Amino acid sequence: MSKLEQIKALKKGKGIQHLLDSASMILGNPIAMFDRLYTLIAHTDTATDDPLWQELVSTGTFNMATQEFFLDECFTLDVANMDRLVVLKSDKLKYERTLAYVFNNRRIRVALIVMVACNAPLLADDLMAFGTLAEKITSEIRDDEHYVALGRIYHDTIIKMILEGDIKDPRFYAAHIQILYEGLKNYLYLAVADIGESDMTYDKLMDIRSLLESRNNSFKFAIYSDYIIMLMSSMYSNFNARRVLNKHNDLFEQHNIVIGVSSAFENLYELRKYFDEAVDTLKNGINSGSDIRVFLFMENKERE
Repeated sequence: MSKLEQIKALKKGKGIQHLLDSASMILGNPIAMFDRLYTLIAHTDTATDDPLWQELVSTGTFNMATQEFFLDECFTLDVANMDRLVVLKSDKLKYERTLAYVFNNRRIRVALIVMVACNAPLLADDLMAFGTLAEKITSEIRDDEHYVALGRIYHDTIIKMILEGDIKDPRFYAAHIQILYEGLKNYLYLAVADIGESDMTYDKLMDIRSLLESRNNSFKFAIYSDYIIMLMSSMYSNFNARRVLNKHNDLFEQHNIVIGVSSAFENLYELRKYFDEAVDTLKNGINSGSDIRVFLFMENKERE
C-alpha cells in the first residue's frame, strides 16, 4: 500500500494527535501543527536536530528573529500565497520542509501543518500524502467550535492591532494582514455599529456581533472601543453599502443598531483613518435625527 493510500485509510474521529502520529510513522518525518499566529497546537514526539523544530516544540512558538528569517527567505510570502502545499528550501535551513493549510467550516485558514524532512527526503508520493493529511485534519476539525472561533479571533486580533498602531511594517506583518484580505474582493468599506445603550456590556456586544455575523458571514468582525466593526468588500462598481446592510433592518430595529460606513479604500494599513471616518459618520447621522439606521460617508459629507 502506498503512503498516499495509507494516509487516506486513516480513520476520522480520533483527533489531531492520532492523525499526526500515524502520518509521521507512515511518512517517516516529524510533523507539527501551529496556528496562523505561530502558536503550537500539536506535534509528534520525534527526535530531530532541526533548530526551528526544536524552537517551536520547546517554546510553543517562533520568536521574532525567526519570523524575520522567514521573511528574509521569502517563506512568509510563499506560505501566504500557497494553493495546496509548499516546499521550503534554503541553504540556511538544516532540512527542507513542507507546509499545508488547515481550514475550518467557514473556509478560514486557521492553522498549518509542517513536516520536516530530517529522516526521509520529500518525494512526490510523500507530498501527495501530506496534502491528503491536511485534508484529513481539516475534516477532523472543520466543525469544531474552537476552530470556528479561532478564525473569528484572528480577524478580531488583527483589526485591533491595526487600529492600535501595533501593525506598522508592511513587510513584517504581510502574513497577518493577508488573513484579513482573504475572501475580500476589490475595494473595502469599514462599518461601525452602535447599540446605543449606556450600560452596554462586552457580552452583549458579543451577542449582537454573533447575530450580525450569522447574517453576513463574508464580513470580517471585531469589537473595538464599544463598537462592533464590520469589514466589508465590494465586487462591483455599483456596490451600495446601505442596500447590503438594510437587508437586515428588522435586526437593526429590534436591537436599536445604528451603523456608520466609511468611504471606499484598498490599503488595510490605513484602517484607522477609515474607522475614524465611519465613527464620525455614525455620530453625525445620529445627531441629524434621521430615522434611518445606516449612514454613509458620502452623504455625511454632503450634509456638512
